[in-house]
Amino acid sequence: MSKEKVIIQKLATKYNLPLQKVEEIVYYQFKYVVNIMKKGDFATIRLPYFGAFSAKSERIAHLNEKTRRKNERLANSKQ
Repeated sequence: MSKEKVIIQKLATKYNLPLQKVEEIVYYQFKYVVNIMKKGDFATIRLPYFGAFSAKSERIAHLNEKTRRKNERLANSKQ
């Protein structure tokens, strides 16, 4: 069993919570960072006591272009 699963199991036991609920709580912060980074309109995301996350402007431009092309393909396929 991985280290993170052991920690999640211990937290679930300690606080008498379902394992799935504890996993949601633990992973929520990372889902939040991913959602903010996907938007591309941020400078840096800071999680207290964990660190700061940022993306290079070139990477954001690449992802925006990829999204734009995907949206165009979807629009064209609906016509």
